[in-house]
Amino acid sequence: MKINLSGHHVDVTDSIREHINEKFSKIASHFPSLIALDIILSKEHHKLQAEISTIYEGARLSVKGENEVLYPAIANAAKKLDAALKHRKGQIKANLHQKPVSTTPEIAHEIIQEMDLR
Repeated sequence: MKINLSGHHVDVTDSIREHINEKFSKIASHFPSLIALDIILSKEHHKLQAEISTIYEGARLSVKGENEVLYPAIANAAKKLDAALKHRKGQIKANLHQKPVSTTPEIAHEIIQEMDLR
């Protein structure tokens, strides 16, 4: 999985890159069809934000985590991304299964015909 990392008012150091690769290695193993992540680290109003966007199985997913410290913001965004990917995977699997069709039994129709409803 390719990770495109950029910073907006944040210096992206090697330790931050290592931390991000470590955090998202689990997600890469759980979702092997995930090709790339775009991660933007930014600082706005004394809060650090990690915004992650990707395309998974034809749907664009985007999550944002924020905290006053960078590493918990990244962890928060990773947790949200994992939940969003699981939700999307569930939607795809649900569409594969055939939905049950409810029909009225013929016996119920016959019973209603025989009843005296006056």
